[in-house]
Amino acid sequence: MGFVMNKEDFSKTIEKLSKDYRLYAPVLKKGEGRCLDEDIVRYDFVKNADDIELELKSDYSFKEILLPLSETLFYFTENETKVADKDLSDVLVFLRSCDLHGLRRLDDMYLRNGKEKDFFYNRIREHVHFVLIGCTYSYKDCFCVSMGANKIDDGYVFSIEPRDEGFASEIKDDAFTSYFVGQKEDVAVSYVTENETKVNVPDRVPLSIYKSDMWREYDARCIGCGRCTLVCPTCTCFTMQDTFYDAKGKVGERRRVNASCMIDGYTNVAGGGSYRQPKGERMRFKVLHKVNDFKARFGYNMCTGCGRCDAVCPEYISFSTLINKLDAEIKKEAE
Repeated sequence: MGFVMNKEDFSKTIEKLSKDYRLYAPVLKKGEGRCLDEDIVRYDFVKNADDIELELKSDYSFKEILLPLSETLFYFTENETKVADKDLSDVLVFLRSCDLHGLRRLDDMYLRNGKEKDFFYNRIREHVHFVLIGCTYSYKDCFCVSMGANKIDDGYVFSIEPRDEGFASEIKDDAFTSYFVGQKEDVAVSYVTENETKVNVPDRVPLSIYKSDMWREYDARCIGCGRCTLVCPTCTCFTMQDTFYDAKGKVGERRRVNASCMIDGYTNVAGGGSYRQPKGERMRFKVLHKVNDFKARFGYNMCTGCGRCDAVCPEYISFSTLINKLDAEIKKEAE
C-alpha cells in the first residue's frame, strides 16, 4: 500500500511526522560548498517539506546521525565516570538505497562484530528509523548496480520520491499510515538498473597484489586530505581523545573523534612510529579493505558504489577506476 500526494499533502505529512520524530534529511545548502559560489547537499535536521532535497544526491552520507564527527562518550573524575547524556528521541533519516545498504555495513561492524554491541552506537541506533528515497535515474559517478546496492526491499518504514507534479510513498510499516495525507494507491519504489560507471570487482585478491607497483602512482597523486573517507557511508574509523579539565589530569572527558586511514597521524604509535606513511600504501589499504578484507569477514563487499569519493577528491582520483585497475592487474598477474 502507498500514497500519492501533491505538494500540499506532502507538506502536511511532514508536519505531522515532525511532531513525533526528529527528521534528518538531505538539505541544499546555498553557498556552503568548497568555494563561496558553490552549493552543497548535506544532512541536517528539518521540520518543513520544502527543506528536504529529493532531487539531488547528497554530497555527504547520513552516517553522522549514528557516528558524530566528535562525540563525548563519558566524563570522569578521579573516582567515578558518567556516561554523557544524549538526545535519544526517535529520528527518521531520509536516505537512498546505497546508503541504506551502507547501514547494514555499519550495523555489522558495530553490532555484529563480536560478543558485545558497541554501547554508544547501539543506544542511538535503537531510536533511528529510515525513509527510503527512490532513485528515478542514475547520478554521475554512481556505480551502485555493480556493487548490488541499487535496490533494497526492507529496512525502511516508508519510501518517498518525486513523481509527476507530486510525491509517491510506499508504506512498509503500518504504524506510519496515519501520518499520511493524500490518495491511497499501490506504489512501487523506483530504482536504477544501470549506471554509466561500471566496475569489475575481483573475486579473489592474491597476496602478490600488496607489492604491486600500481599503488606507487598514488604516492604523488593523493594528498592525504581524507575527503574520500569523510563522505563515505561505510568508513567509520575513529580515534579516542581525552580532554582534561585540570592540570593533574584527574577530571575530564573522553571523546570518540572521526578519523581515517587516509589522514596523517592515524597510524602513529607510541615512540614516534608511523605505519603506512606513503600515500600509495594508504590507498592500497583502503581499496583492499573495501573490496576484499571486509568481504572475507562478513561475506560481501564494503563499498556500496555511491560514488561520493570520486566526486569529492580534489586530485580527481576515481575509486571506481581504481577497482577496475585492481581487477586488470590481478588478471595480468594470472596470465
